[in-house]
Amino acid sequence: MRALPLCLLALMLTGCSLHKSPAPVKSRPLFSQPGSPVHSKPAPRPPQVAIYTDAADLVSKPFRDLGEVSGEDCQSSTQDSPANINTARKRMQIRASTMKANAVLLHKCEIVTTTSGCYRQAVCQGSALKTTK
Repeated sequence: MRALPLCLLALMLTGCSLHKSPAPVKSRPLFSQPGSPVHSKPAPRPPQVAIYTDAADLVSKPFRDLGEVSGEDCQSSTQDSPANINTARKRMQIRASTMKANAVLLHKCEIVTTTSGCYRQAVCQGSALKTTK
């Protein structure tokens, strides 16, 4: 009777050793041509958007106002990283670049604590401008 469990154990161990896994398949990009080398490009950077803090700097430059833009950075709870004005300003620049603007006239940046859903929120507001050089 002792031989039966030993035989079953030996049978299970040999069954696992006979199992072969398939050879790993090399993955290829979905949209590349066969035989062409694959080069990864970095993501395109948005165009540079200048920030003007004083409207007097725009007196000598012709420009067109494209509309209001804003950027926010939210601190959800006290354990999260604090709301950052630089992040809010950068997000405002990115939104202006999607409007094909190359400059922003900054109206104000502030930290707000009365926003629902955020413990603290950094908000920057400005006007997106298309200036000619």
